[in-house]
Amino acid sequence: MAATLDSRGAANVPRPMSKEEKKVIFASSLGTVFEWYDFYLYGSLAPVIARQFFSGLDAGAAFIFALLAFAAGFLVRPFGAIVFGRLGDMIGRKYTFLVTILIMGLSTFIVGLLPSYATIGVAAPVILIALRMLQGLALGGEYGGAATYVAEHSPHGKRGAYTSWIQTTATLGLFLSLLVILGVREGMGEAAFADWGWRIPFLVSILLLGISVWIRLSLSESPAFQKMKAEGKTSKAPLAESFGQWKNLKIVILALVGLTAGQAVVWYSGQFYALFFLTQQLKVDATTANLMIAAALLLGTPFFVVFGTLSDKIGRKPIIMAGCLLAVVTYFPVFKMLTENANPDLARAQATAGVVVTADPRSCSFQGNPVAREIDFRSSCDIAKRYLVQNSVSYERADGPPGSPAVVKIGNATITAPTGNVVNSKFDEASAKEIAAFKKNVAEQLKAAGYPSKADPAKINKGMTVALLFYLVLLVTMVYGPIAAMLVELFPTRIRYTSMSLPYHIGNGWFGGLLPTTAFAIVASTGNMYNGLWYPIVIAAMTLVIGTIFIRETKDVDIYAND
Repeated sequence: MAATLDSRGAANVPRPMSKEEKKVIFASSLGTVFEWYDFYLYGSLAPVIARQFFSGLDAGAAFIFALLAFAAGFLVRPFGAIVFGRLGDMIGRKYTFLVTILIMGLSTFIVGLLPSYATIGVAAPVILIALRMLQGLALGGEYGGAATYVAEHSPHGKRGAYTSWIQTTATLGLFLSLLVILGVREGMGEAAFADWGWRIPFLVSILLLGISVWIRLSLSESPAFQKMKAEGKTSKAPLAESFGQWKNLKIVILALVGLTAGQAVVWYSGQFYALFFLTQQLKVDATTANLMIAAALLLGTPFFVVFGTLSDKIGRKPIIMAGCLLAVVTYFPVFKMLTENANPDLARAQATAGVVVTADPRSCSFQGNPVAREIDFRSSCDIAKRYLVQNSVSYERADGPPGSPAVVKIGNATITAPTGNVVNSKFDEASAKEIAAFKKNVAEQLKAAGYPSKADPAKINKGMTVALLFYLVLLVTMVYGPIAAMLVELFPTRIRYTSMSLPYHIGNGWFGGLLPTTAFAIVASTGNMYNGLWYPIVIAAMTLVIGTIFIRETKDVDIYAND
């Protein structure tokens, strides 16, 4: 059979990776690993960040607010995609993502120097959120540039394999951040690390920045962009072409709801939400949780390349949709198995002595409010639920008669919650005593029913827990490994950087980035520790249906065509 030709006149036949292509993949991937390392340091240190920068709030609200600050970096990623995508389509791929890595690296370094809330008050979290937003803007321009750059250096029939190396970088960046944090934490001890040692991983990023800039300066421009520029076909208005013309905007919308939204929630469920679930809900100590997540990431990372390469043979779409389907079907049983293996005492207590809160539903407020203070929860129902939420106790709800006080049932024991009376912005003395006595009573009954204050390290089935975490990472590799090639192939060269970046970063920045905050707010509000999973399941199901019906297969597309 004669070989087909692409629009450059080059034969579409398999060939070994050239030395230049290896350099492009290595340099692009290494720089992107460092950029993800910078971005995910914050997520890996969210509990420490909560204590350092949001100490003006109670512990539960501080953690949710820290997650909101984490999400701020994701919320601005689409705007970075618009700004830097436009530059990338107008002036070139290489110099655009050189700028993005400088912004990312410097912002991360400054976080390491930033005074805490105890030192400069409310200015500390404000500056922190501003730096997170700068990081998000930079990352919004980084991924599209790196993926486009590598894809445009890839031979036909190998784009899935070549771009899958870029897909490993997010996981490797998270893995690197976990290793650095673990190394520093173990080297100086938990007390010193929580006090000031947490800054070291942020400060180290300045060295990684230097290496990344040096590597990227040695790269040449993408051949597809050079060809387009030589022919005078670069876009003068990539934003207008991408989003002002229905034929392109339609593809952008489909790429968002039929690909990247589902991919994003599977990605963040399998890595970040799994980590937060271990530490916050299952009360596994941070070091053990990070080590188990790191082990799962190490085992799972090669599968990005496996599924990327497989997508060159059987198509991108079947693999991505299969990953979404498996997430929808298996998340609830897998996370319940995580509980049974990471904290068997908790699983046993939940099975034998479930907690039920019976209250007048009209007296119950939303528990996921990150800026709420203790005195904002005054009703009997709110006081009961607030205490259980703060202690990560999963409970079921039952409606009580109108006007009745809340009753907490733990196994066979029942405790009636008091109502708080606020005077001069604090509970009066009688209310404070009643609330303290209620909390003490609940704590004693939870202990008597077998509810552990933390996971017993000796009882953690580490092998099975890592296996379950590996499965979650495997789903990540299915949805994420082929997606860079697919997004590149959906759009013409002249507007590719802009067009692919926006749906990717809305999907990953908004649908994915808001997952930890949204999921934990759902858990706090409903009381059930597994209810947060409904968020990724619904989004993944949406992508599965829309993607299956409306997204076309792209593996045989000629990406040098400019129409």
